[in-house]
Amino acid sequence: MLILRLLAVVVVIAVIGGIVAYLFSGDRKFVQFSWRVFRYALFVALLIFALLVLERVAVIPL
Repeated sequence: MLILRLLAVVVVIAVIGGIVAYLFSGDRKFVQFSWRVFRYALFVALLIFALLVLERVAVIPL
């Protein structure tokens, strides 16, 4: 869980950094980078949440 929290902080820093870089330079590639990082992070987060829900719902007998 600690690794996921650290990864979330890194993602937030990357997205904000891309937006700030766009504000200073005006180059759209930084916005595209931020959007791409956000989309991939959202996909990974939803996948992890789905696995957590599946773990709670699907009780696999041993």
